[in-house]
Amino acid sequence: MKGMKHLFGIAGLERHQIEYLVNLGDSFIDINRRPIKKAPTLRGKTIINLFFENSTRTRTSFEIAGKRLSADVINISASTSATKKGETLLDTALTLAAMQPHVVVIRHSLAGTCEFLAEHLEHTAIVNAGDGAHEHPTQILTDLLTMKQAWGSPEGKVITIVGDISHSRVARSHLLAAPKMGYRIRLVAPKTLLPSQVERYGCEVFHDFDAALPGSDAVYMLRVQTERLTDSCSFPSIREYHEAYGLNMKRLRAAGSDCLVMHPGPMNRGVEIATDVADSLQSRVLDQVEMGVAIRMAVLTAMCGGGETE
Repeated sequence: MKGMKHLFGIAGLERHQIEYLVNLGDSFIDINRRPIKKAPTLRGKTIINLFFENSTRTRTSFEIAGKRLSADVINISASTSATKKGETLLDTALTLAAMQPHVVVIRHSLAGTCEFLAEHLEHTAIVNAGDGAHEHPTQILTDLLTMKQAWGSPEGKVITIVGDISHSRVARSHLLAAPKMGYRIRLVAPKTLLPSQVERYGCEVFHDFDAALPGSDAVYMLRVQTERLTDSCSFPSIREYHEAYGLNMKRLRAAGSDCLVMHPGPMNRGVEIATDVADSLQSRVLDQVEMGVAIRMAVLTAMCGGGETE
């Protein structure tokens, strides 16, 4: 796509660019549903997935996306990279770039990693697969494609995001996408799991989950990222958290029969979401997973200068 060499986050995209990627992803859905899931779109291209954080959905979907488009795909994790031997992240990236890949997909615990590496990798496109608590652009594009499938457009819709907002790159990217795409965000969390000055995003903030439910078109649940918690971000017991902030059937009924249930995964059943809700007809969790492959096909195609399916 002209004007887009890298994908760092939603913050750097205009509405027309977001719509372009979502619509391109939409065009790839049929490929993923047919018996032979293969297209020659990226034949001769090389994609490296460089993941320094554990991931099932994001890493696997990028790998499947590249392979279904006929690209050569190489996966590298922190445990198998030379960084385990003391090599710096930059030297690892420079080494990989010297092998002339077309795209490097990076997931890292430090915010800004992709921008930093892009300054040194002149001829390689960088895609952010999640950096710290900063952004997760392909997840939000995935969510927008899921909404497109359900509603046609998220314009005018109310998305209620519940849980560990403070550490969620997904929540941050949605807060950045909402004003560009015309939907509204409600945030629900205990005070200890909200970032400071969150109101600057122009969203509504609730501490009472039940008060936020009426009028919600989708309830988007987030897990508590216990691996990132500090003493200042503590919350009551798991049982108390589920009672106050867990999505159960009673709350889903209060939200309405048309309200979608979304979750970026991994889900902690019995904590932020009840099993019967996760498996309900209103759940779009597995749809998000399916749309994730199509969106990553779109992003890889755009980063390689393409834009047409075959």
